[in-house]
Amino acid sequence: MRLLVLFAASAAWLASADDPAGFVQWKSSELKGFEKKLAPKMNEHKVAADTLAKFGNHSVMVAHREGDGQAELHQTQADVFFVQSGEATLVVGGTVVDPKDSAPNEILGASIKDGVRKRLGAGDMVHIPAKTAHQLLVEPGKQFTYAIIKVDSAN
Repeated sequence: MRLLVLFAASAAWLASADDPAGFVQWKSSELKGFEKKLAPKMNEHKVAADTLAKFGNHSVMVAHREGDGQAELHQTQADVFFVQSGEATLVVGGTVVDPKDSAPNEILGASIKDGVRKRLGAGDMVHIPAKTAHQLLVEPGKQFTYAIIKVDSAN
């Protein structure tokens, strides 16, 4: 039995040793229930996020919301959202109301004026280009969990 366990552990190590540099796989079993891990980290805006990895020009995160987000505009990063669970309304385009610089190349605001509303649900994916206002709205009592790939833009 001990030999079988040693063999299985060695096989797993050898399989991962063959992975190309920079390759990462997140199994669905690791990502399921991520909202339970993030819920205790929720801030005053009822959002919590965890960066899974950073690579040259992009990073991978998972976020969980139980309330509306602030309006955002990233000057140099595009966002790609992959919805894991729940529903939300994405307001995209238009202009950020009461914009404030929150970090270099990052703007936050109260809401978005003249944006387009898109309903998002589990399995949906969206691409939000750099310099595009966006805001997620989550109905009271609802939850929304999604993966985010942030891509540094050359523009």
